[in-house]
Amino acid sequence: MDGNAPDFAAASRAALADPELRGNFRRAMDGLMSKRAAQFADTGEWTGVRALAAAVRLRALSKLPELLEKLEETCTRNGITVHWAATTDDANAIALDILHKANAKLVVKGKSMVTEEMHLNAVLEQDGIEVLESDLGEYIVQMDGTMPSHIIMPAIHLNTRQIAHLFKRKLKDAESREDAAYLTDLARRVLRAKFEAADVGMSGVNAAVAETGTLCLIENEGNGRMCTTVPPVHIAFMGLEKVVERLEDVPPVISLLPRSATGQPITTYVNMISGPRKDGEKDGPREVHLVILDNGRSGIYADPELRDTLRCIRCGACMNHCPVYTKVGGHAYEAPYPGPIGKILVPQIEGLAKRGAMPHACTMCNACVEICPVKIPIVEIMGRLRVEAVRPGGAVKDGGAKASRTESMVWSGWAAMNASPTAYRLATAAMSKLGNAAPSSLPVLKEWTNVRTKPRFAGRTLHDLARAKGIPDV
Repeated sequence: MDGNAPDFAAASRAALADPELRGNFRRAMDGLMSKRAAQFADTGEWTGVRALAAAVRLRALSKLPELLEKLEETCTRNGITVHWAATTDDANAIALDILHKANAKLVVKGKSMVTEEMHLNAVLEQDGIEVLESDLGEYIVQMDGTMPSHIIMPAIHLNTRQIAHLFKRKLKDAESREDAAYLTDLARRVLRAKFEAADVGMSGVNAAVAETGTLCLIENEGNGRMCTTVPPVHIAFMGLEKVVERLEDVPPVISLLPRSATGQPITTYVNMISGPRKDGEKDGPREVHLVILDNGRSGIYADPELRDTLRCIRCGACMNHCPVYTKVGGHAYEAPYPGPIGKILVPQIEGLAKRGAMPHACTMCNACVEICPVKIPIVEIMGRLRVEAVRPGGAVKDGGAKASRTESMVWSGWAAMNASPTAYRLATAAMSKLGNAAPSSLPVLKEWTNVRTKPRFAGRTLHDLARAKGIPDV
């Protein structure tokens, strides 16, 4: 057990004890689910575009090594400098090296979950570089000193009153107004000045097109376009799974992502970045860098079953429909990716010793699978990770970290009991007679009875009752 492992159970209990937090999430998730359902009211259209997007992602993953090499070739031809990072430390070192060469003092960032995975902000601040999140939600959580609670809507855990109080505390001249339009305008004025002064802009990548060397970035606020065009240097970060083969593969993803994420028919801005400013052009960065991060993804890719994790387009729809996420919120996971996709991705990246609790934070209701726009079998992968957690030597980092001798003995006994009719009859008869006398503190029972009422054993087995009605055993 990793001594630094986040305590999901304790964090969940704290979240459940916060009625305002629960209310914020409940209202937000209800609204998002309703809007998404309206966007996909035509089930035939949903089925068709979903199948197309899933096929795009599957085809890209089937050719991943080849497409990544092609992407590097086309990006380089376009004037984009490509960097490969095996770990988050490598990616941070690459970012710092670019910033130092640019003599950068101020960085503006668009939304990028990969940089959350890297803890890039903390690294830059330790190096004396000011970094400012420009997505409104990211700006709010950065101001609040917390992490995003949702991959699409980072500050969804806060309501307007809480944000107004935060702005009043943190921003000079802010008025006490619980008015979303006023708060947005205030943030816009602060950020506008930073865009103009920034030395470097950073962004994520929604899709990187191997065929053309184009980086596709979608967003709603225009901050992504500002980050990628105003500062003289642009650094884009992506996980290696974000590559697609052809330009025509991008529209299905663009069609599904905003509708699945926020229930809006289309995203406001689509940025297609194909290189630095050329001679004679009046705007755009003079340098564009692409940092491609592995951080365990190659290991995921190597396993045919776990590889499906990499299909994700980061829409967050699985979170919006997850009964566990809706109850406890994103911070309970203490991870860059919360909710269902986080439960299968983070344990594979960070290891089961540290993140072994996450695959168990699931009711297996299958809601995430039913709404996933690229058909990721999340629940199947969750089950696989539960097995990996107790099976030493498996494919996942720290496999077997949650193995328990007691649990292993119990399951061996259960298997032996069910393999022998005689043993089954003797065991069930004994449990009928003696089970209710067993104390709740027994090792086998206490994990269950810590949070639940001890089950009561029936006085007679099903076979007894059947025989009493004249139904013979088979």
